[in-house]
Amino acid sequence: MTTTQTNTLTDRYVHATTRWMSEEKRDDISRELTATIDDMIAGRVEAGEDPAEAERDVLTELGDPSALAAQYGNQPLHLIGPRYFLLWRRLTLLGLIWIPATVGVIVALAQLASTDDPASVIGHGIGTAFEVAVQVVFWTTLAFAILERVDVDAKIPGWSIDRLPEVPRRQQIGLADMIAGVFFTGLVIAVLVLQHFRSWVEGPSGDDVPVLDPDLWSFWLPLLIGVLVVSMVFEVVKFRIGRFTWPVVAGTILISLAWAVPFIYLAANDMLLSPEFVQALDITPTVLDRINLGTVLVTIAVEVGTVIDAVVKNRKATRAPGA
Repeated sequence: MTTTQTNTLTDRYVHATTRWMSEEKRDDISRELTATIDDMIAGRVEAGEDPAEAERDVLTELGDPSALAAQYGNQPLHLIGPRYFLLWRRLTLLGLIWIPATVGVIVALAQLASTDDPASVIGHGIGTAFEVAVQVVFWTTLAFAILERVDVDAKIPGWSIDRLPEVPRRQQIGLADMIAGVFFTGLVIAVLVLQHFRSWVEGPSGDDVPVLDPDLWSFWLPLLIGVLVVSMVFEVVKFRIGRFTWPVVAGTILISLAWAVPFIYLAANDMLLSPEFVQALDITPTVLDRINLGTVLVTIAVEVGTVIDAVVKNRKATRAPGA
């Protein structure tokens, strides 16, 4: 006895819907879906529609077979659904804030031990941080995508009223302040790096002369850049806090000292400007002493002003209503 294999639109639709299902489910769902389609077609034919057109209209109405198969199998048609989305977003952002920067700094410090090329050190650090950020997003997303599709109880605690945040005090440090602080600090880092490669002053051979002494890359400039990176992170922390507090003031003082003390030491001991730069501009020793003194005084004035501003704003925040 020979079995005739039909190939109508309905047969093709049912096959497309059930082809990836397990064998025990496939037969039952095929029969159920075929009966449903036949009933829908019969209803349209009784209403006077052509059978061929009725079949096409019914299958079009049912939609994509893959979507229908997902409904039969209770499979999500999204990568991360609402059940885990908020937790996925929170963990991903938390990982992106700390992990790439930490690994990037560690790699940069390790590279610094094996080479004196600042561009190589910074490039390896930034490149590694970017690669780690991609890995954080990928593996976190993969883990939650699998969790979304596996029928197990992850025992993730749900939301409770005890997790409601306190009503924030008046926002004293706004988003614009944070962006400006991060931008200008990043600009200083860029200047410290780029001045070594591009300068407006040319040496006797026509090459660009670095403004700062290249010997500073052995220790001092990486230290200062590290302080600036910490300062950028601190700007974000201040924004999250939203107001000046005594811990914020203390952090401001520590970062100001960490920047000012090395910078003043270098200027006071005539270690800041490169000899080639001084020679190219024909700066006399007297003028150089004045430049170094001015650098010391300006640095002290700026950092003292920064600390005073933080103290004053903290006092205002403390005295404000609701503080």
